[in-house]
Amino acid sequence: MIGASGRSGQALVRALLARGQPVVPVVRDAARWAATGLGPDCRVADLRDPLALAAALAGAGRVASTAHARHAPAVLAAAPPGARFVFLGSTRKFTRWPDAHGDGVLAGERALLRSGRPGVMLHPTMIYGAEGEDNVRRLAALLRRLPVVPLPGGGGALVQPIHQSDVTAALLAALSRDWAGPSTLVIAGPEAVRYRDFVAAIVAAAGLRPRPVLPVPAAVLMLAAVPARLVPRLPAIGPREVRRLLEDKAFDIAPMQAELGLVPIGLRQGLAMTFRDR
Repeated sequence: MIGASGRSGQALVRALLARGQPVVPVVRDAARWAATGLGPDCRVADLRDPLALAAALAGAGRVASTAHARHAPAVLAAAPPGARFVFLGSTRKFTRWPDAHGDGVLAGERALLRSGRPGVMLHPTMIYGAEGEDNVRRLAALLRRLPVVPLPGGGGALVQPIHQSDVTAALLAALSRDWAGPSTLVIAGPEAVRYRDFVAAIVAAAGLRPRPVLPVPAAVLMLAAVPARLVPRLPAIGPREVRRLLEDKAFDIAPMQAELGLVPIGLRQGLAMTFRDR
């Protein structure tokens, strides 16, 4: 299990242990792994060190990686010949505005597909609901300080977030399959919603009073995002994040359901789980 000390990695390790399945965590920082209190002895390897990574993966029959997909080529090269793989990518690969994150996902996907090795790269949409995650909680923290919600285009773009529990379920299902060759699969929530409706759902789940949406030109919000970083206790939102609010992120989940047998939970239920301890 590569990336075991990260959010999705920890969630997957917990789920595997709950099933009584043996798991070998592979981490870069042994102390950070020990601090999770999850228990299994780890193997330490930097993904940029081929020899250390090969030693950490020695004897592995199945390799799961929740590290950034850019590391897929290194993992494929270091793993035993008979290993099967499950990688976690991102739907950022579909963005109209390429960046290092999306380019790394695309590079990792290409490496898996060209390798011919059995496995899958799962591409989740925005993940929310993980312990310590900073997507919807950061947005809720920002909304507490705003009387209105300034959104580019009035928040009309589509989003389709997926709850962490469904990401974990997808990883488990992918690990239980014997993939005939390399594959990729988008995993997402049950339906796409307008971003303004997503915000309204967060407001309700966080116990805040409703905020009206204020349509603002994206260029104005991108300029305002820079000095906003200097305001104490105001969550930072960068110009790139503002720009990504302009593109639809909606996906067909029929392939996910067919391949993994996964029926994702709805947004309202997922947000209730996220804010139940607010």
